[in-house]
Amino acid sequence: MQFGVFSVSDITEDPTTGRAPSEGERIKAAVAIARKVEEVGLDVFAIGEHHNPPFFSSSPTTTLGYIAAQTRRLQLSTATTLITTNDPVKIAEDFAMLQHLSDGRVDLTLGRGNTGPVYPWFGQDIRQGINLAIENYALLRKLWDDEVVDWEGRFRTPLQGFTSTPRPLDGVAPFVWHGSIRSPEIAEQAAYYGDGFFHNHIFWPASHTKRMVEFYRKRWEHHGHGPAERAIVGLGGQVFMRRNSQDAVNEFRPYFDNAPVYGHGPSLEDFSRETPLTVGSPQQVIDRTLGFREYVGDYQRQLFLIDHAGLPLKTVLEQLDILGEEVVPVLRKEFAALRPAGVPDAPTHESRLAARSAGAGTTAQETEAA
Repeated sequence: MQFGVFSVSDITEDPTTGRAPSEGERIKAAVAIARKVEEVGLDVFAIGEHHNPPFFSSSPTTTLGYIAAQTRRLQLSTATTLITTNDPVKIAEDFAMLQHLSDGRVDLTLGRGNTGPVYPWFGQDIRQGINLAIENYALLRKLWDDEVVDWEGRFRTPLQGFTSTPRPLDGVAPFVWHGSIRSPEIAEQAAYYGDGFFHNHIFWPASHTKRMVEFYRKRWEHHGHGPAERAIVGLGGQVFMRRNSQDAVNEFRPYFDNAPVYGHGPSLEDFSRETPLTVGSPQQVIDRTLGFREYVGDYQRQLFLIDHAGLPLKTVLEQLDILGEEVVPVLRKEFAALRPAGVPDAPTHESRLAARSAGAGTTAQETEAA
């Protein structure tokens, strides 16, 4: 099982000081966080894609390429790559390039984002969001799978005899997670292709997450990829920790109350009760995270949001120390002990390359699940 962090890349004023970091400071902070993720022994760093304030991450592939040069083991990913407004040709080429630069340490999470105006900014119609996601991903798969592509669809100019470059590393495309909070069509898309399904798991109650993941698993099995319990699932989550739980609550409360997404709404206590947000001691985070398995089953990737709402970099790095020293080692041990034989690990370039070699005629995901 993989553990790591994801960033939504917001630039938010620290409510305790009244100071907001500059864009440059937050960009450099993202790099520092990624390096720290590797240093403390976590597996994955993921960053989102946004094209509007208060976010800075308009080009996650640039950021990840820079991080790749400064890390050796870290798996690099996106919290969202906008499949609806990015050209599939550019996605295919950018992530194949990242594969080569990072020696295969890259995957991506496709999504539609949370900002409606991004569609007209890139010449698209938000009313076609689902259709764009379906058609663009079909083209992306074809660009990675086929050396020469002829294509005609609804949303871009046709391609004739086109080859995207560079080709995927070792002929194995980057693994794709389909991210969605509320759209069963996206869970269906992930299931149809035998790809991973990533549920953000921050703003919704456990009952909603359970329904979405169950739907994906059932459809994954329906499409012939293997038993439902072997489907590839990832979860997000948000935590804030101190040794003493009340210290954590007192320190995090002003950040929660003024957060750009959920601030000025429900109380911290109500939000923590109704969603997976966990503010408290390391043991509370361990117990809460282990409980996710009770309603989503055995899963492959757990990412934590820890740099949101104006938290200063020093505090974020302290959170990573706690995750690396006290939380994740216990989670690794406990999840491994609970996981039945046959449930696959999170896909990596190496495992998918080996699966391709071992099982001609099957997909890497099918081979891993066999």
